[in-house]
Amino acid sequence: MILQTTKQKDYELLDSGEGEKLEQYGPYVLSRPDPEALWSKKLASNVWEKADLKFVRNGIKAKWIIKEGVPKSWNIEFGDFNFSIRPTSFKHTGLFPEQLPNWQWTKDIIEKNKKSYEKPISVLNLFAYTGGATLACARAGAEVCHVDGSKTAVAWARENAELSGLKDAPIRWIVEDVVMFLKREIKRGHKYDAIIMDPPSFGHGPKDELWKIESHFLELMTLCKEILSDKPLFILINGYTAGYSPIAYENNLKDMMNDKKGSIEIGELTIKESQSDRLLPCGIFARWAVS
Repeated sequence: MILQTTKQKDYELLDSGEGEKLEQYGPYVLSRPDPEALWSKKLASNVWEKADLKFVRNGIKAKWIIKEGVPKSWNIEFGDFNFSIRPTSFKHTGLFPEQLPNWQWTKDIIEKNKKSYEKPISVLNLFAYTGGATLACARAGAEVCHVDGSKTAVAWARENAELSGLKDAPIRWIVEDVVMFLKREIKRGHKYDAIIMDPPSFGHGPKDELWKIESHFLELMTLCKEILSDKPLFILINGYTAGYSPIAYENNLKDMMNDKKGSIEIGELTIKESQSDRLLPCGIFARWAVS
């Protein structure tokens, strides 16, 4: 399955190729490296040169070249939400547009099934970053626990919630190492009806806890199975680690949910160029939902 994000009110993928992508975020155009873009650009070089922000690498050093007058951050409307866009030293902007179809999927499932639950559906969002999935679930009526090891990312997500009119939504904002949080929640006897996760290749928790996907992913899945409620609704795994296949995540979901009635979908996350039919591959996903 290939999921596509198409042109939105304040976002579009203008062009890609030769290891780069050209995107419109509200009033500003950004040029960034993208190793997946192994083809020729369609737009002329002078169009690319007009970018308001350009991320460049010189050996091990990297930086944004920003035109005069461009602010450090600005707000855009995307997928029925509002986000603060803030170019970072890691070339990110605080928004992963390719996740839009997954947000809609979670929102649809919650809205369809919430009447069959005695209490509000509880969603656990792990490695939750700036909160797009958190906002989608909260908007659909779920209670969400948003967990990330970065204090900066959680503060950013809270800002996005406020911008989107969800300041008072039932969201728990947790700054903690994901594995440590899961172990504590299990001891507390807390359960969740749905889990979303976006495990990185490598990272550190707030107390310098080490995360390596090849070493810790299986433990993560074991803990997630233990923390699921007796009436699980869905599980969504996103992946950006180079060299991994969605089949690897599918195999984990099969083991995890082998005693539950549901179906699994796997595939790629993509963004469609606004001026062509070309798709830019951006990541992978695997998701289980109750049948």
